[in-house]
Amino acid sequence: MAGSDVLVIGGGLHGCSAALHLAMRGASVTLVEKDYPGRHASGVNAGGVRRLGRALAEIPLSIASMELWHRIADLVDDECGFESHGQVKLAESEADLATCRQRAETLNAMGFDHEEVIDERELRDLVPAAAPHVVGGLVSRGDGAALPFRTVQAFRNKAERLGARIVEGVAVTDLRREGRDFVARLADGRELSAPILVNAAGAWAGRVAERFGEPVPLEVVAPMLMITERRAPFLKPVVGATSRTLSFKQFANGTVLIGGGYLGRADPDTNRTVLDYAKLGENARTVRDLFPVMRDARVVRAWAGIEARMKDGIPVIGPSGTEEGLFHSFGYSLHGFQLGPICGAILAELVTTGRTNLPVEPFSIARFGARAA
Repeated sequence: MAGSDVLVIGGGLHGCSAALHLAMRGASVTLVEKDYPGRHASGVNAGGVRRLGRALAEIPLSIASMELWHRIADLVDDECGFESHGQVKLAESEADLATCRQRAETLNAMGFDHEEVIDERELRDLVPAAAPHVVGGLVSRGDGAALPFRTVQAFRNKAERLGARIVEGVAVTDLRREGRDFVARLADGRELSAPILVNAAGAWAGRVAERFGEPVPLEVVAPMLMITERRAPFLKPVVGATSRTLSFKQFANGTVLIGGGYLGRADPDTNRTVLDYAKLGENARTVRDLFPVMRDARVVRAWAGIEARMKDGIPVIGPSGTEEGLFHSFGYSLHGFQLGPICGAILAELVTTGRTNLPVEPFSIARFGARAA
């Protein structure tokens, strides 16, 4: 039976980040991924690197993670395709603009100033292709986007270079506790053991938590994305909308990514997703309304990832409430990509020191009612 200090289940960005930060702290780490790192949500999302619009509890983590993003090559030896042209939420009416003002005021009262209300003049400077009816918006100037699959691979590869063992293409078929160790049986018959277990299994993480007496309200969802043919350059920031569902950006090669959280159907047992074309059509109509330049654009591809969404819309981060040595990092609810760098660091701090200076109490799995016996 192969042993290590820490066993990480799940090779998405959060699992790879945890493995990297643990290795940086000198721990021996084994990470197990049933497919390949980045196969699911982490590698096929919109790549948004944003503080804009975060749940209030997530803002301190998001700000800390943004500091890592702005020097991401120092962490993983790769720029990860990260570009920082800001993120903007468009206001289509005075009511939308009032919503933007209220949001900025709430954040200012909490001591945060990264979200700024902009008037129509500045909106036109930042997003000149926006439809004439747009009256302003909300901007977070240091935000941006990165390339998801490249990012996951960069974290995976750096963790491996620092000594982490990466086991790919084989599923965990059983998890059990034997004395002080957790033991994972793999589909090929091997067994791996460690006194610390990190549950970063994404859409499958609820099964791990339930195995150790911590059932959670986790829904498996399939957020959809589309990409268009190449267009002449017209957009630098990542764009969303105040009262509609949208994530919209143009790549350097001219292609345009359209998303925002419309859901298809996911089957976690077969790794399959099914697209909902009616919802994709609604997503495309929003783009037509907000960007006239896109009205004759052709969509060339659409896809969906498999993701875990929690009932309250925020992740589970931190130690188990029922099992000593078990730590959770899952349920990022369609907005976990930007948090990947810092949440791996948080998990490594918690595992190796038992504490972190960042406020993680709102993300405790105990909020769902599980308690140690």
